[in-house]
Amino acid sequence: MVPSKSEALPLVREQDVVLARQAIRSAARGLGFTIVDQTKLVTAASELARNALVHGGGGTMVWETVAENGRQGLRLTFNDSGPGIEDTKLAMKDGWTTGSGLGLGLPGAKRLVNEFELVSKPGVGTTVIITRWK
Repeated sequence: MVPSKSEALPLVREQDVVLARQAIRSAARGLGFTIVDQTKLVTAASELARNALVHGGGGTMVWETVAENGRQGLRLTFNDSGPGIEDTKLAMKDGWTTGSGLGLGLPGAKRLVNEFELVSKPGVGTTVIITRWK
């Protein structure tokens, strides 16, 4: 897989979630994603950006175009240095939450993309990497 271009956005305030959605919509549109795929990516990005902000105390979002086997995609990486997730398998179950939400964020984001990776260590933070292919 060959990354070709990347950009980053800090996630430190509520407005940054809006900026994240706008940046991903623009990047996906630029790559020629359909409106349905743009919406899936923007929805996943919005959820993960909000998680980094609310549960991780802030972080960053990096997005890059990637190419593999003649296809193009968009990869997004969300990092935070928050409390981390004790049980990542449990966190991927619908309905599980440490907050007041519905507990659909992480598993919902996973359903919207082609590739999903969650790495978290209590006391260190969380990284989520997602990729959507055209």
